[in-house]
Amino acid sequence: MSGRREREWPRPDRCRIITIANQKGGVGKTTSSVNLAASLAMHGAQVLVVDLDPQGNASTALGVDHHAEVPSIYDVLIEDMALADIVVAAPEIPNLYCAPATLNLAGAEIELVSKVARESRLRRALDAYDTDKFDYVLIDCPPSLGLLTVNALVGGDELLIPIQCEYYALEGLGQLIRTVDLVKAHLNPKLRVSTILLTMYDARTRLAAQVADDVRSHFGDVVLNTVIPRSVRVSEAPSYGQSVMTYDPGSSGALAYSEAASEMAHGGARK
Repeated sequence: MSGRREREWPRPDRCRIITIANQKGGVGKTTSSVNLAASLAMHGAQVLVVDLDPQGNASTALGVDHHAEVPSIYDVLIEDMALADIVVAAPEIPNLYCAPATLNLAGAEIELVSKVARESRLRRALDAYDTDKFDYVLIDCPPSLGLLTVNALVGGDELLIPIQCEYYALEGLGQLIRTVDLVKAHLNPKLRVSTILLTMYDARTRLAAQVADDVRSHFGDVVLNTVIPRSVRVSEAPSYGQSVMTYDPGSSGALAYSEAASEMAHGGARK
């Protein structure tokens, strides 16, 4: 792994702002956000993770402090604080930064309702911030299609959808795609589904292979070739304030996320 880590991957011509969303819970949104970000940073990219989930799990996994008094993405969305005032470096990995979430964000859905341009407050904050110093901005969403997720869809140029290889995997995706179409029509015409990532793949079951085939036939080339296997190491890493990339670099989960990030980096360089 160390040899691979020293090799730099191609970097995009301009910052890629990628929203990672699926309103279904437990599909690996946060896990994917953190580990893809860590992989990209380890291969020379400058990466910012924006944690939009009130649970703050991405902040935890990156080892970033996010108790109630810490300036957070809540202050950016509700109090108009500048993004530059809340972004902090992730302590474990060079080139990796985080805009943390605190529990205050749980009330933001209600507080945003009365705000002017409530759907585009994150986009305005990103526009006012010097995103050109980053190669990637990854926005981690909560498991819902509320105003926080809509802000992420308006703020991003690309959408990455993690889909777990289990029964009911495609259920609810229609609702997400309809929301994306509405956002494209009214708020962010640049938004496109650029990446589908298959997660929680269990090679021992016929169902996992069947779901993967269904997703590939439905979405085509945007589905990454790499699938993320079920992995105890991936689940354990956040409890140590780490991504699996530093917690157990040789594990199947770490190697799979590294491959997936490589596909994103090499594919994006051609776009």
